[in-house]
Amino acid sequence: MMEKTEFPPHVVIFPFPVQGHVNPMLKLAELLSLSGIHVTFINTLSIQKRLSRNTDIQSRFSLFPGFRFETITDGVSGNVSHTHQETNKLMVIFDFLRSNTKPILKEIILAAGCPRQGPVTCVIADGILSVALEVAKDVGIPILYFRTASAASFWIYLCSPQLIQNGELPFSGNDLDVPIASVKGMESHLRRRDLPSFCRANTLHEPVLQMVLTETQKTIRTKGLILNTFEELEGPMLDHIRNHIPNLYSIGPLHAHLKNKIALESIRQSIHSNSIWEEDKSCLKWLDEQPAKSVIYVSFGSIVTVTKDMLTEFWHGLVNSGQRFLWVIRHDSILDKDKESQVEVELKEGVIENGYIVSWAPQEEVLAHAATGGFLTHSGWNSTLESIIEGVPMICWPQLADQQINSRYVEEVWKLGLDMKDTCDRVIIEKMVRDLMELRRSEFLQRANERAKLARASVAEGGSSDLNLARLVQDIVSMQRKN
Repeated sequence: MMEKTEFPPHVVIFPFPVQGHVNPMLKLAELLSLSGIHVTFINTLSIQKRLSRNTDIQSRFSLFPGFRFETITDGVSGNVSHTHQETNKLMVIFDFLRSNTKPILKEIILAAGCPRQGPVTCVIADGILSVALEVAKDVGIPILYFRTASAASFWIYLCSPQLIQNGELPFSGNDLDVPIASVKGMESHLRRRDLPSFCRANTLHEPVLQMVLTETQKTIRTKGLILNTFEELEGPMLDHIRNHIPNLYSIGPLHAHLKNKIALESIRQSIHSNSIWEEDKSCLKWLDEQPAKSVIYVSFGSIVTVTKDMLTEFWHGLVNSGQRFLWVIRHDSILDKDKESQVEVELKEGVIENGYIVSWAPQEEVLAHAATGGFLTHSGWNSTLESIIEGVPMICWPQLADQQINSRYVEEVWKLGLDMKDTCDRVIIEKMVRDLMELRRSEFLQRANERAKLARASVAEGGSSDLNLARLVQDIVSMQRKN
């Protein structure tokens, strides 16, 4: 009979099925595969279909004989319409997975140990999917959590019980500039408006708030926590988290880490996307024609939606700034599509001069382009890291979850840009774009370049993230020996 140790370690990876979670977990899967670990990656059917349609994931991961995809349903099949409260769809998906996934997940884990891959060594689950924790416990397999948000936001999540105990949550009234005192290490710069979006709930019984509180406290029961960040960026917050979860792996920025490993392995040199949206690469040709650092890239990610009024304010702010801009407007991002917006009319009439608009862009390539000098962003964590490592200053317009605290850190702590949260006014947009791209350009670029050097060093051979990834791989190997 063949001994377990004759197989490479085998990890099952299970992300929450949205772009911002699937993308970094696919990058982790590729990094582990490059390290010789076999991986079973679980996607929902709708996410897998979109990835297969818009990317090369099938051919790319087929390079690893020990890799395979498994699919499950998410209960919505992409048919839940967007409302202004984008979290509605996310909660529908979360509730379905929590209620229906346990037997399916257990079956996949038990059946995953096929002759090609060997028995499952451990599970790496999205940090908001404690159903995976329950299954791993049932089948006696170690589990690691991967939280795809920033360390700063996760630290606030961990401190939420203290915020409630001290009467800082829930808060009443409209004054969002009241300081928050119950998050250690953030006393000097954290305000109500910088707390994650779910903290603005009027009651502790709000489903999203309850979900975050419950799921976060379960993190302490895992074998360790993986974060897509690096010590030189979020060291103080990582130290606070280690007081609760000592076994912490900070291995980001993952996209840059993966590029480094691919270059070392001499497998391929081009950037490969994990986007569930079809990318319009025509914008890269347009960027080629623009002067260096002259374009502000505008994208609010894969989930955020806007009203036509908001769209119009951004349109006027960008045009009035006189700056060149590349703007991503998703087909499903406009809420009240009852009639053509001013933006759409003006585009049809050909009055756009300094701008270029696409429904989705190859973001890593755009941010790495010599013509890109700024990023007007929703402050999603993947976008923030991608901007940091390319030395691109930011204007932050956060809407959901961890985006609020990310934007505060960009302006107040890291000083890499401007925080525009809780406003959408053409005059403010115009002023901030001019400040970023002209008036304060040199100071922002200098600080962004300094931070970019630290980010690149962290994923270089012997850097902090590189060493943490090596430790993660070694720990997975050790788990296999103990099984």
